[in-house]
Amino acid sequence: MNGRSRLFAVFLVTALAILACSSSFEVVETQTAPPDQGNAPTAALVEPDKLLPHTFYYLADGQVFRMERDGKTVMQLTSEPTSVYDYDVSLMDGSVVYVANNQLLFINADGSSRRLLVDGGPVDPNYPIENSLHHPVFSPDGQTIAYAHHGLNLYNVATGASKLVLQDELYRPEKYSPDGLKLLMTVSVPNSDATHDVIYYPATNSVVSFNSTDGSFFCCGKEEWTQDGLSLYVANPTLGMLSSGLWRADAASGNVATLLPSDAGGGNFNLADEPYLASDGQLYYFFANTSNIEGYGDNAPLQIVRSAPDGVTGRTVLRPETFESLNEALWAPDASFVIVAKAPSDSVDAGSVLELYYTDGAKSMISLVPFGQQLKWGP
Repeated sequence: MNGRSRLFAVFLVTALAILACSSSFEVVETQTAPPDQGNAPTAALVEPDKLLPHTFYYLADGQVFRMERDGKTVMQLTSEPTSVYDYDVSLMDGSVVYVANNQLLFINADGSSRRLLVDGGPVDPNYPIENSLHHPVFSPDGQTIAYAHHGLNLYNVATGASKLVLQDELYRPEKYSPDGLKLLMTVSVPNSDATHDVIYYPATNSVVSFNSTDGSFFCCGKEEWTQDGLSLYVANPTLGMLSSGLWRADAASGNVATLLPSDAGGGNFNLADEPYLASDGQLYYFFANTSNIEGYGDNAPLQIVRSAPDGVTGRTVLRPETFESLNEALWAPDASFVIVAKAPSDSVDAGSVLELYYTDGAKSMISLVPFGQQLKWGP
């Protein structure tokens, strides 16, 4: 599958399709939801007897699951008759907002008190994308939920009021900046293949587009915010509709600086994925420099690397493993490890077995669960 068709397919599938993924593995120490309880935000430091710095959420079997910090105890939080296909977690209290049956639903951190927030109504088969409700995203303070339905909507958690703030195009919220002042979105023009990402400023109800001097454009939420919320890193490991490489974008102006161009010279190409600027000031990402693009496609043999923020200076391979068909990755807040969904083949383009790899190459890989997708940290 080339880059163009893969990315456009991801947008359509995420907005419309029901992602139901089965597994024949038995989950260790799976629990049912206990009585009501709240979760206060926790620090990013790992306690000696804890594997994870925060609770960890993912989709499997069409439902939302939470793994506790011990890295073993798993709780199924939703039990919808139809599959959950989008969700997000409040970093304030661990509550979950999700979409099933074209409805926006809400539960407490323990899965209790399920309630309907917005009913998207029936989906018109002649205009399925326009009528579907999808991609809810919590603001960092947990007070606002951005979601897509006939445009961009903002739901006030305290009042229960929902407001349509942008319409006429297909807006898909991706992720708020850590400061909560900006929202990364994917925009798709109806009846067109034109799909690209923009930055939305809620305070002014304005949109900033990306401006790249080399003609590159970005799509489908592949950017990653820096912790100060002032810029984003963008990476792409494939060639096709989008160029491969690594970039940094200024959130205020939208201006994009190329860090690793697609053409590495000498017939080689730079391939990068899942960049993350950690609190140590170093950039962590998956990288390959290869001339053998044909035969790899989306199966590029990426490795975990660390470099200065420019993506080049001091770049060091941290582990010997290669990651072909990397569908998704979630970094620890301090980049001490990364959880990956590494598909068994390029034909599996969403989720897979979840494995934890330490950036200290001396530590062994830890297998977490047999399948997961839409990986997120909780409080």
